[in-house]
Amino acid sequence: MDKLYIIIPAYNEEANIDRVIKDWYPIVQKIGKGSKLVIIDDGSKDHTYQIMQKYKEQMEDLEPLTKPNGGHGATVLYGYHYAVNAGADYIFQTDSDGQTLPEEFWPFWEQRAAYDMVIGHRKGRQDGFSRVFVTKILKLVLWLCFQVGIKDANTPFRLMKAETLKEQLKLIPENFNLSNVMISVIYAKKKLKVRYMPVTFRPRQGGVNSINMKKIIKIGKQAFKDFRRINKSLK
Repeated sequence: MDKLYIIIPAYNEEANIDRVIKDWYPIVQKIGKGSKLVIIDDGSKDHTYQIMQKYKEQMEDLEPLTKPNGGHGATVLYGYHYAVNAGADYIFQTDSDGQTLPEEFWPFWEQRAAYDMVIGHRKGRQDGFSRVFVTKILKLVLWLCFQVGIKDANTPFRLMKAETLKEQLKLIPENFNLSNVMISVIYAKKKLKVRYMPVTFRPRQGGVNSINMKKIIKIGKQAFKDFRRINKSLK
């Protein structure tokens, strides 16, 4: 079977969520076989979840979920567990800010059987110098902590075999804030079959980014401690 679950976390995305649903829903429709578009509202303070519920009335393969605010990484992790438990064969994750292009999904889908994970490499990023800088620092930190060279560990454009992902999720602490980074690390450390493919990464298409440099530094400090602890369990 090729049942696909697309996992999209959303926080205060009322400016974008309409477009995001219209962009990504046709993909699960085309694949069929019980595929779902799962958008997880992370305790938004705006009308994100209400807009999702409105679309649900017309789209039976849309699954709007909501939960208390826990951050991007924790919400992604929640979505992965949800998809695995629902019997997905493949899990694709992207974000709700409109920075990625749905038409670039299909080359990834064509590679699904050959790899445990096909992940995007953000070339020519258009989301600002500070974000590019953080990605470069993250790459260095991952080398120092895990001795793995990862091209783009946190890309929100990744297609994974659910069966493989299920085993790796057991190694990631509940509500871990950099879950996608940790998945990239685990796949690299275990030498699982991974392919990087270039993807477009546009500026945010609407709304305000909830992550600022202060939050990034705070997350980074905690992540360094967590990385060291998790690395011991991987050994």
